[in-house]
Amino acid sequence: MKNLAEFVKERRAAVNLTQKEFSERVGVALTVIRKIEQGKKNLNMKKVNLVLRMFGHELAPVESKQLKLNGKPSR
Repeated sequence: MKNLAEFVKERRAAVNLTQKEFSERVGVALTVIRKIEQGKKNLNMKKVNLVLRMFGHELAPVESKQLKLNGKPSR
């Protein structure tokens, strides 16, 4: 499974946009794109979702009981 940084970087490159061009299309600051692609941990979820929506995706909160533990659903 790819992490967020890899996903955004690969998708942006696939559409042949620089970070600056991509940030302008998304409507976020260039620093937001840079932070995402550098794998920074403290990101604004709203801005991350603006970026992901360009690729038809979105992040949403997940309750810990919904997470899988060792490949099996936790109970």
